[in-house]
Amino acid sequence: MDFNRRNFIKNTAIAAAAVSVVPSVLNACASPGEMIKVGLIGCRSMGWNDLMSFLKEGNNVECVALCDVDKKVLDDRSAQLEKQTSKKPLVYTDFRQLLDNKEIDAVIIGTPDHWHAIMMMMALETGKHVYVEKPMGHSIEECNAMVEAAAKHPKLKVQVNMWQRSSKHWFEASEIVKSGILGDVHLVKAWIYKGYNTPYPFQPDSEAPDFVDYDMWLGPAPKRPFNLNRYHYNFRWWWDYAGGAMTDWGVHLLDFALFAMDAGMPQSISPGGGIYYHEPGVMETPDIQQAIYSYPKHTMLWECGLNPGMGPYGKQHGVAYVGHHGTLVVDRGGWEIIPEMNKAEKKPYFEAKKQKEYGDGMDEHVKNFLECIRKGGTLNTPVELGAKTAIVSEMGNIAYRTGKRIHWDDAAQKFAEDEANAMMGLQYNENWKLPVV
Repeated sequence: MDFNRRNFIKNTAIAAAAVSVVPSVLNACASPGEMIKVGLIGCRSMGWNDLMSFLKEGNNVECVALCDVDKKVLDDRSAQLEKQTSKKPLVYTDFRQLLDNKEIDAVIIGTPDHWHAIMMMMALETGKHVYVEKPMGHSIEECNAMVEAAAKHPKLKVQVNMWQRSSKHWFEASEIVKSGILGDVHLVKAWIYKGYNTPYPFQPDSEAPDFVDYDMWLGPAPKRPFNLNRYHYNFRWWWDYAGGAMTDWGVHLLDFALFAMDAGMPQSISPGGGIYYHEPGVMETPDIQQAIYSYPKHTMLWECGLNPGMGPYGKQHGVAYVGHHGTLVVDRGGWEIIPEMNKAEKKPYFEAKKQKEYGDGMDEHVKNFLECIRKGGTLNTPVELGAKTAIVSEMGNIAYRTGKRIHWDDAAQKFAEDEANAMMGLQYNENWKLPVV
């Protein structure tokens, strides 16, 4: 296929991306300039980054409260916020006190994954809009309950921070895949290679620091001794709190692996990988992992490595759509199409092309959320999208943990294997329950 149609494809992609990224205005629910007061739960890392995007809105957004179980983090962020805004925020170590504050219109949930569902559902019950970090939920059961909770409160907005949904070049790439220029695409790859280089060191169990409310940090998770390898960023590598790289990066990348292929739930999922770089007891989730998702007309492959840094096509992360006329590779830096050789005509099927990213993303994602609160409209990542990708990611982890190929019955909403079905939910400790919708 000659690539003279490239301008058509590019224009079509841009138009489609604009439709996907820019919300339509429906019935107004607030004036466009109305002040939105937010509270942040989980202040150390991504939650703080999210808040910085909120504050770029200027005088139309005010952060009135911060909450964190780590008093050092809380004090540090409070001082930073006061210096930046000249206003001292309220501070809490118990998120329920923040939710009881009727002055707050919206909450940002930047906690470890195991807290997302309970906090989001409780926030809706107190009448607050929610901006929740990814992955949206920590189990298939949680994701389904969060969708039901959002439906119960249709006037409240819930945006999942899968911010690539507000980044135009991802939609351009997807439209090129849909255009057919790559030919039949029967293989899609998604991957992340973290590039840690050295393994995590062993850490003995210890007493929690006196500035940390460790019981509240654990929340619904099982009671465990405090360990630095479970705390802060490292919570990602323990099943109690998260799902490893599969749910950390997988929800971003598998999202567009699904979207560009118009794919729903897989028919089966096969596992691969293990803990190869790290000593026993340093982490639970795999440091090398594969998941093969089978669809009627294509295979989707997930792959991750914590210690290597160079992935397929020389990229640390990305999604590749492999067609019989060529391959498209997309990551956060842009997209590239690589032609196959048409042997009959002795020339490439199309012209190779690259496009850099446009510098958009998280700020636009926050703007979309705030605009939907003020004027109504379409969220770029509503709970239905957040749930779909989180569930697909969870399926990969369930296959890994059962150690076998598992089969999904989408009509029945369950697996064919009993041991896989047993992993669709979580066993909370006695102090917490998933709210009933």
